[in-house]
Amino acid sequence: MPTAKEIRQQFIDYFVEKHGHTFVPSSSVIPHGDPSLNFTNAGMNQFKDVFLGQGSRPYSRAVNSQKCIRVSGKHNDLEEVGRDTYHHTFFEMLGNWSFGDYYKAEAIEWAWTLLTEVWGIEKDRLHATIFGGDKELGLEADTEAEELWKKVTDIPEGHILHCGKKDNFWTMGDTGPCGPCSEIHIDLTENKSGGSLVNKDDPRVVEIWNLVFIQYNQSEDGKLTTLPSKHVDTGMGFERVVAALQGKKSNYDTDIFTPLLTAIEQLSGLKYGRKMDDSKDIAFRVIADHVRMASFAIADGAMPDNQGSGSSLRSVLRRSVRFCYQQFEQREPFVYKLVPTLVTEMGDAFPELKEKQTFIEKTIRTEEEDFYRTIARGLSLFEETAKKAKSKKGVISGDDAFELATTHGFPLDLMRQMAEEKKLSIDEKQYEKRWDDHRKVSGGKKASQLVLNVSGGLPATDDRLRWSSLTGEGKVLGWILEQDFVTDGKLVAIDQPTEGEEPPMQAGLILDKTSFYAEAGGQVGDSGLIKQESGAFRVLDSIRQGDAVVHLGYVESGMIEAGEPAKTVVDQRREDIRRNHTATHLAHWALQKILGDHVEQRGSKVKAENFTFDFAHDKPLTPEEKLEVERLVNEKAFSALPVEWQEMPTEEARNLPGVRAFFGDKYGDTVRVVTVGDGFSQEFCGGTHLDNTGQVGLFRLVGEELVSKGIRRITGVTGPEALKQTQAERQWLTDAAGTLRCTPQDLPERIASLQQELKKLDKQLKSGAVADLQGEADKLFQRAKELNGAKVIVGELPAAPTEAMRAQADRLRQKAGTAAIVLGWKDPEEEKVSLLAAVTDDLVKQGLHAGKLVGKVAQEVGGKGGGRPQLAQAGGKDPANLPKALELAMQLITESLDQ
Repeated sequence: MPTAKEIRQQFIDYFVEKHGHTFVPSSSVIPHGDPSLNFTNAGMNQFKDVFLGQGSRPYSRAVNSQKCIRVSGKHNDLEEVGRDTYHHTFFEMLGNWSFGDYYKAEAIEWAWTLLTEVWGIEKDRLHATIFGGDKELGLEADTEAEELWKKVTDIPEGHILHCGKKDNFWTMGDTGPCGPCSEIHIDLTENKSGGSLVNKDDPRVVEIWNLVFIQYNQSEDGKLTTLPSKHVDTGMGFERVVAALQGKKSNYDTDIFTPLLTAIEQLSGLKYGRKMDDSKDIAFRVIADHVRMASFAIADGAMPDNQGSGSSLRSVLRRSVRFCYQQFEQREPFVYKLVPTLVTEMGDAFPELKEKQTFIEKTIRTEEEDFYRTIARGLSLFEETAKKAKSKKGVISGDDAFELATTHGFPLDLMRQMAEEKKLSIDEKQYEKRWDDHRKVSGGKKASQLVLNVSGGLPATDDRLRWSSLTGEGKVLGWILEQDFVTDGKLVAIDQPTEGEEPPMQAGLILDKTSFYAEAGGQVGDSGLIKQESGAFRVLDSIRQGDAVVHLGYVESGMIEAGEPAKTVVDQRREDIRRNHTATHLAHWALQKILGDHVEQRGSKVKAENFTFDFAHDKPLTPEEKLEVERLVNEKAFSALPVEWQEMPTEEARNLPGVRAFFGDKYGDTVRVVTVGDGFSQEFCGGTHLDNTGQVGLFRLVGEELVSKGIRRITGVTGPEALKQTQAERQWLTDAAGTLRCTPQDLPERIASLQQELKKLDKQLKSGAVADLQGEADKLFQRAKELNGAKVIVGELPAAPTEAMRAQADRLRQKAGTAAIVLGWKDPEEEKVSLLAAVTDDLVKQGLHAGKLVGKVAQEVGGKGGGRPQLAQAGGKDPANLPKALELAMQLITESLDQ
């Protein structure tokens, strides 16, 4: 019996060795280049641009095993997982593709040969479906495919079935490439009598392979036109075909899942009984499925969150916790313990699991811990809600569902499943309304965006100059104006924006060649000027649309003429962008060196004024770590190291030592690798960079924050912006030092001293020790000795901060007019005594010096001190001798004033 690993490799080898296909590694399950999807849900996703005519590949035949996740939208298998034998949230899709190369005959023949001759599946267990035609589409039945099934295979008579467009006409969306498909189903009934169960959602007869023949383009009005090139897109459910080849009735009985189920048995102390309707057995299957989905999603960059793919990941993990809690009676994290087993089984085929194992375990465990804190109360509240719903026609109100979601973290699909178990439903319209209201209150608005929706393709732009020059020569091919691409005529100047007014986006200019960099890979697009003899076009931004670079802006003077030559001039803003992009690479290297190999890029934004860099890390950077990042980046900048780049085959580039590839990017067969110095930093990158790290100038790390769970963000500035930041910080220090009456160098000590005094004062205030410091000082004033027109105020006051004592001394001096003052107080906690002397200016002229006075008095308490003639302080270690010290103070003042 072949193992799952062998079956996967046999499929790939069959198409590579026998039919000249190129093996293409699986793309990420997070399709970062396609905002229409949260997860990669089919093998064709990474080739979507080819089918849309917006991209190409250096090969015309491809094969792979694609990681897929289906948990939402049109392809949502979540509700079925664990309750049947063949639905999963995560699965592999084996596929082979033809891009304008072979077509129906080869696809059908090769599929049949692999299934029946290589894998030995009994021919009378296989059924093929073909598109049976559709009046609405105006299409006849796909008799071509039917005849080919009869001609190039020996499929048994009666095993070719006609089906409608629901099952046998594939579309990418409401518009775009589409075509008929031919599905292959396997009959798993004992007597091979399941022909009538094809497409009936019966586990005994399941689809294992879908051959899609892309030959039409569907327009917005639903009309079909024939494509100039025809493509083949096939997808085979790996888990399903493994079950068939291993003779198993359930995917969960194959060696894909049995190691996980065994691990669950060992960890839970329960036995898996393989029953379809047993709640504990369902829990076994759900958890085995969900740990696969969660692990692959996290490995490819998803994090549990409340939006997009993160929301689905959180939902799946919380469903797992609920099954663990209710069926396994677990009260602490459980699912994360299954990750090592998964890595052992699948880490060779998908190395990212091995590389990220520790991070995956930690992320899952943290999410489990969070939900375990609220699940008990949430389940109790759900039971109360369910009882209430039974008296209201079996409907749980949207308000109650919203409360469970926002307060206790219960995702809607989890509540939906729990409601279904009790034969209840949820008022989802009211639930969504509550969420809409919540988002409005929270300010959850999407930023407006300029969307280019041009019918038809756009001409390609040669933008190779973007890496080497600020200027270039090209020809204006046309412009996008109000959703149309105009290729002739003139574009005239509009009213120019006044000062403070936002510049207009009049049109999108397209040239055959340009030196402008179009926004990509986190780097913003260039700005500048496009000049013709007849006028000038101000470029505010540059974006990519297919293979075209669209220069967005307005005619600044004169007019722009289609078909005429033009000069492209990128402004100096590019230099700031280059500086920040190279610094981003240096910061990535520094963070990984300081924090560890788990640090991986999760996003970046490179602008002229600064850059942000998002990375995987589960806690804030310490002040010391921030300083070390700055030190390392500046060390490399000051070393003036060369920054070089080269294009090379992707597979060769992946094998470079220490090379970094951003998890979210899709790479073709060739990539651009940017290398700094001796290769300590090597990254796949299509952005613009410096020639030498010395051009960074100065780097400053100016911000660090949490983006989402497990993702941190730093903000950095370079060059002139870094100098501005440094000068601003120096001014802040100077201002603060002036306020606190010290030098900038003494600020830390001064602040620490003030903090200590504040703590003491707070403690004394709470105990009532300084409730009436002013009152006690006034008593000393009333007892003051008058000598030659001067008041002599000497005495002990309750312990208080030095600042408070100075304030009292100043107040007493002003009140007395002419005075000599010595105040003393004890600090019982620290076994010390403090003294403060204050003398008015007229007595200073007579020879009385506060600094000398307090210095002599301090000797009585085992201390010393001094200061200015008008004000001075001292301290001592012998509080018991404070009375003697104050007697000496009175004596010295009296002697001085009697002279």
